[in-house]
Amino acid sequence: MTEELIKRTADFPIFNQLINDEPLVYLDNAATTQKPRQVLDVLEHYYYQDNANVHRGVHTLAERATAEYERAREKLRAFIGARSSKEILFTRGTTTGLNWVGRFAESILKPGDEVLISIMEHHSNLIPWQQACQKTGAKLVYVYLKEGELDINDLYSKLSSKTKFVSIAHVSNVLGGVIPIKAITERVHAVGAYMVVDGAQSVPHLSIDVMDLDCDFLAFSGHKMLGSTGIGVLYGKEEVLQCMSPVEFGGEMIDFVYENSATWKELPWKFEAGTPNIAGAIALGAAVDYLTAIGMDCLYEHECSLMSYILPKLQTISGLTLYGSKDANNHVGVIAFNLEGLHPHDVATALDYEGIAVRAGHHCAQPLMTYLGLNSTVRASFYLYNTKEDCDKLIEAIIKTKEFFNGTF
Repeated sequence: MTEELIKRTADFPIFNQLINDEPLVYLDNAATTQKPRQVLDVLEHYYYQDNANVHRGVHTLAERATAEYERAREKLRAFIGARSSKEILFTRGTTTGLNWVGRFAESILKPGDEVLISIMEHHSNLIPWQQACQKTGAKLVYVYLKEGELDINDLYSKLSSKTKFVSIAHVSNVLGGVIPIKAITERVHAVGAYMVVDGAQSVPHLSIDVMDLDCDFLAFSGHKMLGSTGIGVLYGKEEVLQCMSPVEFGGEMIDFVYENSATWKELPWKFEAGTPNIAGAIALGAAVDYLTAIGMDCLYEHECSLMSYILPKLQTISGLTLYGSKDANNHVGVIAFNLEGLHPHDVATALDYEGIAVRAGHHCAQPLMTYLGLNSTVRASFYLYNTKEDCDKLIEAIIKTKEFFNGTF
């Protein structure tokens, strides 16, 4: 399967270029992934052939656009194992989905209640909960780490009858470890709380079955799984979504409007006000087709093989510090590191000179950086089109960077 994935790199036009006279090695996939021709072609086809608004017209273009839009919703339902397409809400991305859940929480929380999140959360799964607690008087409780991974015992010890929501990243965008969501959800439901999952870094890399996980909400983004920007999904159990009020109001989400009141459409449309990102949704459906053809288990195995290959090599570089688990099977394509004495931005700039794209900064996880005693890190993140040759180039470039700044070149 690894050879088949390598052949698929030809599907990605962006790699047909040089960066600073070097072949592009793209290792910033946790930020956004590249798009295959199959997805780009679908975007082009929609605008060239089917461009019309959905759910609003009886003419041919409108009917074709609506059919493709709703077909994409069904593809997403099957991809994550949801019970019904009513449980698939199209959003602008993970951030929007988590903000919608935060607004729902505001209608439930009261003084004395608690919300549990982890110290490793992306700001998108932290600030909405800060706001919800500030507005309601609830308490935000943090779960911390042990040996670079989420301390599950700490989480369980902090669950109580006061807990109303637990919101955790399935995979950290810095540490890369996979969190045992199913086991956590069982404990969360036992105290009567809602389980919210930030799936931004897990849905693109793992085989997901929301019915098996039994989470109440799962949010993820299309652009991190070969789709275009500005499209994402919020999954919610139908019985929970029925209790939620829409966050946005206007066209398309209404059933009937009177002078002083209005009624809403049924799920999922009551949450999708205005003209949606039609092209983005349809293209995300194409991305799901692409990933399904590969097989998510095969994709995960490929990434594990890359981690098994590169982690030991990184650990031999003196002055390089790795963050997170040292277990290659618990790094979903994300590696964060620093080089002693060098600022991460300098390292990232030096790697760019070698044609290697990585991320440097706090990765929208400032509380985690503070907890680790850091300001920022370098992050290399991998996906289906990356190879062992990319790993070798990264290792060579890191060593070259270290030697240059140390004056030993």
